[in-house]
Amino acid sequence: MAGALGSCGDAGEGDGLPVVVIGAPDSIFEDGLRLSPGAQLVRDATASGIVALNAEGEVVPALGESWIVTEDGRSYIFRLRQLTWPDGEPLIAEDARASLLATIRQLRGTSLGLDLRKIDDVRAMTARVIEIRLTGPMPEFLQLLAQPELAIMHDGESIAPMRLEREGDLAILRPTAPESIGLPEREPDELGKTVRLRALPGVQANEAFSQGKAAALLDGTVFTLPLADTGPLSRGTIRLDPALGLFGMLVSNEQGFFAEVENREALSMAIDRAALAEGFSLGGWQPSTRIVPVGLPGNPVSPGERWASLSIDQRRDRARQQVVGWERRTGQAPRVRLWVPEGPGSDVLVRALSLDLATIGVELRRVQFPQGADLVMIDRVARYPSARWFLNQFNCELLRGPCSPEADELVTQSLRPEPGEGSATLLAEAEGALIAREVYIPLGAPVRWSLVRSGLEGFSENSWSRHPIYALAGVEAW
Repeated sequence: MAGALGSCGDAGEGDGLPVVVIGAPDSIFEDGLRLSPGAQLVRDATASGIVALNAEGEVVPALGESWIVTEDGRSYIFRLRQLTWPDGEPLIAEDARASLLATIRQLRGTSLGLDLRKIDDVRAMTARVIEIRLTGPMPEFLQLLAQPELAIMHDGESIAPMRLEREGDLAILRPTAPESIGLPEREPDELGKTVRLRALPGVQANEAFSQGKAAALLDGTVFTLPLADTGPLSRGTIRLDPALGLFGMLVSNEQGFFAEVENREALSMAIDRAALAEGFSLGGWQPSTRIVPVGLPGNPVSPGERWASLSIDQRRDRARQQVVGWERRTGQAPRVRLWVPEGPGSDVLVRALSLDLATIGVELRRVQFPQGADLVMIDRVARYPSARWFLNQFNCELLRGPCSPEADELVTQSLRPEPGEGSATLLAEAEGALIAREVYIPLGAPVRWSLVRSGLEGFSENSWSRHPIYALAGVEAW
């Protein structure tokens, strides 16, 4: 297989394993704490946290070699590996504490910063033992801690399974010597491959794969899905992640037609979500009418889908009555401006939504920039399986359209519930408050696809769409 890859274009095996990710060419080199999917791949390979997610999306040790969780679920105690930083100084718990606290401060005002409010205190207990105390139990905490943005840094450097070199728009990721990350020394031919990672727009990325110039194409979305080349010459297989997250339209205007909550609800009622999948030949896609998916693992308070007792025709009849009533009161024709990212899948999606809204007398127009839209398409994979992640995406601090201060307060209360209250109940009430404001028109789960060459190991579908570069390269990590 390696020889076949090496025969194509300028991506020979001597140069490493070629991988492409869909995105702007320089996006994989983003720094800071607001990372593109491609930059998350690079950060994940070149900077490590206390724990990590493997190719299957499971939490595994990283800089923390072991941990215990106290019986009340509020304290996570980690023992760090006996490692040294690139400058020769030993890794100590105070380094990890300082790095985490600095990251938490820098993430204020972001949805990830809201997720981290569950952390109550971080303590260096001994030179190699660190404790993270929470405001209350959070079974998903380790997965939150495994996010690339929470890598432990020291003077701008980290300890990780790969190191980065940049050549123009090409990211060259080379295996780190195993002994530098606490693993036994290995022979050079056992270290794994160097990876040559490039970010390309959708068309070029698919061409690179179909021409044999890439062993894997990562981070496809519904907006680029029609580009996926699975023909006889592609020698690849499309792999769909069972992704969990948000895919729908965020209300960004609260004036005119959108000033009335009932009008926003009418738009949501008119959409035939199940039919959307047919335009993409998506089997198994999960449509949804709620913010928090029905049946979310670990979410015991889970109402059913909205309007479940009504057929799509009955829903549209009700929605049409609402629209007609508004037209008669105002003398205006309802028009909706929608922003969607560029891509052939977006064209398919907009056509389907236009037909849906036309059934209730609403005209849908696509606009070029999100700043001039009434609805903005969002497409995000969840970081951990909790209602709190979904609700934090709609916090009033983050939105420029309608929001719910009541929902935000309920989410805050869930961090430290009063005696007799349950976090799950408070979060369910928060979702109800957001739905009552109709701040978001959900469509279903986000779509994430990849193309993977036959014979390439180290790739596994998972709910978080995390596909570590070091796993594709066969590099041993921790």
